Amino acid sequence: MARSDQLKALLRAHAGDDSEHFYSVALQVAADEARRGHVRLAAELKELIDKAKSQREVSGRIRSARPIPLAQPKGELGDLLTVRYPTEHLSEMVLAPPVQIRLQRVLREQRSAAALMGYGLSPRRRLLLVGPPGTGKTMTAQALAGELRLPLFTVRFDSLITKFMGESATKLRLVFDALKQTRGVYFFDEFDSLGLQRGSHHDVAEMRRTLNMFLQLLDQDDSDSLIIAATNHAKDLDVALFRRFDDVIRYEPPDSDQAKTLIQNRLALFMTADFDAGGVVEAASGHSHAEIARACTDALKDAVMDGNDRVTSDAVIAHLEERAQSNRG
Repeated sequence: MARSDQLKALLRAHAGDDSEHFYSVALQVAADEARRGHVRLAAELKELIDKAKSQREVSGRIRSARPIPLAQPKGELGDLLTVRYPTEHLSEMVLAPPVQIRLQRVLREQRSAAALMGYGLSPRRRLLLVGPPGTGKTMTAQALAGELRLPLFTVRFDSLITKFMGESATKLRLVFDALKQTRGVYFFDEFDSLGLQRGSHHDVAEMRRTLNMFLQLLDQDDSDSLIIAATNHAKDLDVALFRRFDDVIRYEPPDSDQAKTLIQNRLALFMTADFDAGGVVEAASGHSHAEIARACTDALKDAVMDGNDRVTSDAVIAHLEERAQSNRG
């Protein structure tokens, strides 16, 4: 049976017409039933959830619910930006509570932008995400775009940064012009390739000019688009960048509770009866969110190819150890 907190969460989600949260809690109920050994009930619940989500997606497409048409960058801008509409949501991510709180604040302010602007206030829309690879920075950009039903424009640094004097700055100006023309989430991944600290031994004149132009354009930008920059190397960024962002959000590898949630979310319906969750969590120590998720997926693939519908803890641990060895080189 569902716990009282799950029942209350289901009712709140239904009353608030928050379908994504409703499905998330319903999946948690199914996972709990699976852990109690009620495998058939868990499978039936998951089937009902999948069917309901599929029907809702079809209905949404019929109503053409997207408020902004998908814009395809053309000409030179097409070489600088890639675009898509993400379907990810924050409820699908396993994040540390402080990170979750700050991202929810961004969403709340964005959804209340008109009210805030009526008092001369601006919603948060410039975020710098810092942390090790695989900890959720890219997925955060996708989830924010999905939550706000905005296109996600990813800046291609391989096309933006050139060795020719002034060319990179000109291309950067094109990106900021697009910010004003088409509202969206504009994602600068691997931001350290642009924002290197001036005066460092990696500093070159063209990069310095491009960084100066970025700082100027960021100060001048008055669009309603979101600008999200992500880096694995915060210590290499120019100090002038940090104060230009509304929020600097730091990501860390998952702790044991987050690792356990990740594993349950991936495998709750497929665990063997003797699945040693504690042993898997211990083996997952030091791994990123992405590495844990991939290890679970790889173990599930092995089970399916072997004709099984259950995943053992030993199989997941083996894939985690394999990844640990690869990381050590």
